[in-house]
Amino acid sequence: MKKKRISAETFDLAEERLGPLPIVNHFLDKLGLEKLFEKFVPTTDRRCTLPYARALGVLVRSIVVEREPIYRHYETVNAFSPSMFGLTRDEANSLKDDQLGRALDRLFDADRGSLLTDIVVRTTRVFDVQMEELHNDSTTIRYTGQYRLAKGRSIRGRRAPYITFGHSKDRRPDLKQLLFVLTTSCDGGIPVQFRCEAGNVNDATTHIETWEALRKATGKTDFLYVGDSKLCCYETLRHIDLQGGRLITVMPRSRVEDGHFRKWIQKNTPEWELVWDRPNARKKYGPRDRWYVYKYHSPSQEAWPIVWVWSTHLAQKQKRNRSDRLEQAKEELQDLDRKLKGRRPRLRSRKEIGDRIDEILKRLKVQKYLRAQIWQEEIHRFRQETRGRPGPHTRYRRETRRRPRIRWEIDQAAVEYDEKSDGMYPLLTNDRSLTPRQVLEAHKRQPTIEKRFEQIKTVHEIAPVFLKNEGRIEALFFLYFVSLLVQALIEREIRRAMKREGIEELPIYPEERPCKRPTAQQVLRLFAHTERHHLLRGDDVVQIFEPKLTDIQRQVLKLLGVPIRMYTKPS
Repeated sequence: MKKKRISAETFDLAEERLGPLPIVNHFLDKLGLEKLFEKFVPTTDRRCTLPYARALGVLVRSIVVEREPIYRHYETVNAFSPSMFGLTRDEANSLKDDQLGRALDRLFDADRGSLLTDIVVRTTRVFDVQMEELHNDSTTIRYTGQYRLAKGRSIRGRRAPYITFGHSKDRRPDLKQLLFVLTTSCDGGIPVQFRCEAGNVNDATTHIETWEALRKATGKTDFLYVGDSKLCCYETLRHIDLQGGRLITVMPRSRVEDGHFRKWIQKNTPEWELVWDRPNARKKYGPRDRWYVYKYHSPSQEAWPIVWVWSTHLAQKQKRNRSDRLEQAKEELQDLDRKLKGRRPRLRSRKEIGDRIDEILKRLKVQKYLRAQIWQEEIHRFRQETRGRPGPHTRYRRETRRRPRIRWEIDQAAVEYDEKSDGMYPLLTNDRSLTPRQVLEAHKRQPTIEKRFEQIKTVHEIAPVFLKNEGRIEALFFLYFVSLLVQALIEREIRRAMKREGIEELPIYPEERPCKRPTAQQVLRLFAHTERHHLLRGDDVVQIFEPKLTDIQRQVLKLLGVPIRMYTKPS
């Protein structure tokens, strides 16, 4: 609490920042998070000055609101009213980063699988989250530093994550990473399952364990499990199907069924079913965005139906990308040919030139469309056989020098072959009761999980985490999942309330500009500078000045179901 002396005689004015923490606390209380932490991470050491459950609560609130590193939490907590972090004034004044670190150690040692299940079960019961359709994906979290000890070692009997190099989805192969595996519901994109894997783990190997965890959390097997092409693995598909699960996945281009359809479509026209016909979202007078589906007559090798999807915008994009890659390849080949015509070219042998050509075609993915050939150009030069000034009887000798050159041509037949199936991709499902339209609609809800990844990397700033102990890093990842869950619930609640009340937009953007689909970040920012003031005479409170909430702040609280007293009740 900051004090400002307003009279040299008797009075002080103290202010305490509330910010958006009353809203966050409302949702944490509904989840019963502190009680769950006390159950799974009990404080058994009498020397512990701050219970582990409270320390973990401090970290969760900080991730949602401030996102500061652990060593700055003393300043973070003391910038707010300590009660907003669930702490007393003395606990806030004595807060140390080692207290938070020890709490992370105990969370790493705890049964986090059961804790996660209890959190998800309570979320579905309290907030009525539907678990009929679940979407899974993964992303990589990159790290700077060596992390020499983080090689999957055992820490107090538990295997710690392996921070290592792998396929970087952030396009930073020079940095080590961990894999962040997340599952969300289709009902508002609520996170319902999370796992941390080694940085070099293949996504295809994570689905069975994830599906089994979801089976335990939901208490059933017939939920619809939606994933990307990494889900289309024989062992994974067979396991889910034998257990009575339902799934939808994108069939990769490596499957033979994909090639059969693209060959069949060269001479046949499918009976496409129009699903969506929408105006262009980017250009007012641009081509319309149309989506079609077609159930292919031949099933997959698992005897499951294959639904082919055709997007007109995707077809235009693929055609444009192919044309751009071909133009880029031709420019690079022209530049290479120009260098070969120089007086002293660096590439001289046919092998060196061929390797360079292959590298260009492979990098730009135009091997199918562009045919390049190395040929020998003969350069003739005539010189006098003898010295002296040339005359009518001077004889000349022809000298011939050969140098490699490049010629290329576009295989128009190959281009036209692929243009026939531009914008098309197959979806595989083992649920024969779903119509092609339903399969596409379920698949198109998959991008919601990408928004959660964007939130955790930009809004929550999950990396860097400023920790060297990989056990604490994995525990902190768990708290990031909880924080993402809280933000998703805030976002879902306000959007559902707006729809229920018939409110199309709220003026919560800067300069009170209207917003049709508020995010949690915008809602929390609206309350960022909310404060309460105390008029003091010595140590006695003379009067409390409650925060003056604006009309839009009161409306948002009402939509979220947060009582006004969360801001007006004294701490």
